[in-house]
Amino acid sequence: MELRHLRYFVAVAEEMHFRRAAERLYVAQPAVSEQVRKLEQELGVKLFDRTQRSVSLTTAGSALLDEARHVLRHAELAQQAAKTAGDHATMPLRIGYLPDSLPAAVPRALSHLAIAAPRVRVHLETGSALRLIEEVRARRLDAAVTSLPAPTSGLRATLLDHQRAVAALPLSHAHACDAAIALDRLAPERLVVLPRDVNPAFYNAVVSLCHTAGLSPTLIEIGAPRVEDALLAVAAGAGMALLPESVTERYTIPGVCFVPLEASAPAFQNAVITHPDTENLATLEFLRGIAKAARTTRADSSRPPIELVA
Repeated sequence: MELRHLRYFVAVAEEMHFRRAAERLYVAQPAVSEQVRKLEQELGVKLFDRTQRSVSLTTAGSALLDEARHVLRHAELAQQAAKTAGDHATMPLRIGYLPDSLPAAVPRALSHLAIAAPRVRVHLETGSALRLIEEVRARRLDAAVTSLPAPTSGLRATLLDHQRAVAALPLSHAHACDAAIALDRLAPERLVVLPRDVNPAFYNAVVSLCHTAGLSPTLIEIGAPRVEDALLAVAAGAGMALLPESVTERYTIPGVCFVPLEASAPAFQNAVITHPDTENLATLEFLRGIAKAARTTRADSSRPPIELVA
């Protein structure tokens, strides 16, 4: 199996189209088809179901996709490591985070890191909570910023802030200009949410909030795990959305506004998950930056102190 085979496979899997994959790779379409065929022959499985009008992943193809991405990503890291081998101070730091929740402490910590350890090379990626945690467990990530509760047994969780839920409403909504609103007054019939596996802690909190308010809305899970898609669905009239409050600092979509929920208890807690025995100096410096950023945040809030959970 060659890296070229995996690179062509991933391009087709992401484009779901052989011609577009070829254009993306700057090669002829027959070359892409041939390399995918060779990969299928070598593995002895069919990776794509092909018709004249569509391309879709088989079960085997779906299983290969994540692993192929890992291989290509680490091949790139290996290449970069070789190129920078003469600079002994260069250190990689691989951080994963949830697409719908990024505490303010994280970018502040990265700013601290850029000053305290300017030779650290940071690699960022998003993913579902469970996948990111398993990536840390397998040491394919140095740290994962995720939400609790989560299956972090055997790992270290550096606790950050608590987050509440905010309502994302179309500007035409009757309560769009309210300073805050109770969920039972909104009484949504349809609620746009990201897929549960993206952030199970928050998804479960949304269900609990609705139950407490005596509501049973239809949950509309969008296909892609992207906050932008959820907000566009709100703008298009699919329903309102409940999202972590940190999205208000990162996203703006014309036609959509954010309204805090009245008397809302924290929906979940954020944490940085790392290996308990890590000796990666870049990771340790990042955690120091996280602690410093969290102290700055607490200076203006009543959030609980940062702590370590083994």
